[in-house]
Amino acid sequence: MSSEEFEKLHEIYKSLYEEIKLMPERALTCHGEERKRMVRTFDERHGETDEVLQGMEEELRGAPSSYRNAMSTKLRMYRRDLGKLQRDMKNSAPGFNPSSQTSEGSRRGIYSSENQQSTHVQSQRALLLHGTDALNNASQSIERSQRIAVETDQIGTDIIEELGGQREQLDRTRNRLADTGENLSRSRKILRAMSRRLVTNKLLLGVIILMELAILGAVVYLKFFRR
Repeated sequence: MSSEEFEKLHEIYKSLYEEIKLMPERALTCHGEERKRMVRTFDERHGETDEVLQGMEEELRGAPSSYRNAMSTKLRMYRRDLGKLQRDMKNSAPGFNPSSQTSEGSRRGIYSSENQQSTHVQSQRALLLHGTDALNNASQSIERSQRIAVETDQIGTDIIEELGGQREQLDRTRNRLADTGENLSRSRKILRAMSRRLVTNKLLLGVIILMELAILGAVVYLKFFRR
């Protein structure tokens, strides 16, 4: 078994199934030639999908039992989904006559001869879808990176503004401290001046008291002792 070939067929199946799963619903709203084209397209894609499933079954025969059992369950689910789509198309377009209801041998012959080119085309389609998904994911990643960059830039701007505000507060605090220092210097000068004036007043008061005592002593002397 080639796991690469099996995965490639698996991707082709998913691509084909995505293409035809809504056709029964769309057929209900179509009329005339448009419905006939829809039915033909569904019949072709349904046949291709059935052939891809057969190819997956052939690839799965050589797989390990553990892997084969799990994938066989998936293949049965795919077969059931494909059958349901076919029944839905019959109900949506009563004239639908699926060409895929042929013998197992003829379908296998078609798969082995004509489906190689279809497989290649579907493989390229799957690769294109993968490339588109990867491009979309890269675009989304770039958008997320751009959003993160914008948010980071906004956060940096907010931090710079906050630091600027804090710097202004520090400048104002420094200015207040400088003013406080100047006020303290003036207060110290005033206190020193007051202290000097106090000492001077005390000295003057002492001199006045001494002069009064001298005068008083002179008066007493003159009045009582000079006779």
